[in-house]
Amino acid sequence: MEETWLWLKYLILGIVQGVTEPIPVSSSGHLIVAQRLLGVEQTGLTFEILTNTASLIAIVFIYRHDIWRLITGSWNYIRTRNAEYKSDFMFVVYVVLGTIPAVVVGLLFKDWIEATFSSVKTVAIALLFTGVALWLIRNMRGRKQDGDLKTRDALIVGFAQAIALIPGVSRSGSTVIASIATGMKQDTALRFSFMLYIPISLGAIVLGLPDIRKASEAPGMMGPYVLAFIATLIVTYFAMRWFMGIMAKGNLKYFSYYCFVVGILLLIFL
Repeated sequence: MEETWLWLKYLILGIVQGVTEPIPVSSSGHLIVAQRLLGVEQTGLTFEILTNTASLIAIVFIYRHDIWRLITGSWNYIRTRNAEYKSDFMFVVYVVLGTIPAVVVGLLFKDWIEATFSSVKTVAIALLFTGVALWLIRNMRGRKQDGDLKTRDALIVGFAQAIALIPGVSRSGSTVIASIATGMKQDTALRFSFMLYIPISLGAIVLGLPDIRKASEAPGMMGPYVLAFIATLIVTYFAMRWFMGIMAKGNLKYFSYYCFVVGILLLIFL
């Protein structure tokens, strides 16, 4: 019975990660709350890295055509300097620029941030701030498309992603909010946000390989971890598809309501 309950806990955690990774409500914050409610204590970053890897695979699969277009377009521009491919090349350049702030902050301060801010109260306050930000940009409809982005846009969104290293601050939320605030169209904002997610996640996976190797030696945990990985992979795919539909309709205000409600409830009861 105890082993079954352990597997069920990790199934729930995988579902929580899968649902909340793509949408602007903070997957890290929800995992902190879910782990507390389920009585799960995580040591190290193994579980976070495994579930983030599952989410990454699902998102890369969804954006596979865009990724391939950007790769081939960038290579063609480098090779031929044909203006037809310049927007793809510059989009990749802006993704690289936008990744730098989070990389620098993560390498220098990630351990301190996690030790200082990994509390339910921090998550609650961060959700309330996210709710306010989502409310403020709820009616914005930008005009910038992929080829209209500038260095300033990339850096603003990059710094927003760096702020999301604080547990409870949604990475997708902060980057989508910043992208829309700079004047991007909904689909461009969403695409740029999740293209920024790919290199950051790949870097976290590489840095976390030693933790994953250690976890493989933990007795009885491989099965629950694999179950959580599969659940995260499947649920992220459908959650991302759902969020893409929400973004197309411009209904971000509903996530604002959710952040307000959950943030207030956490402050009251936990």
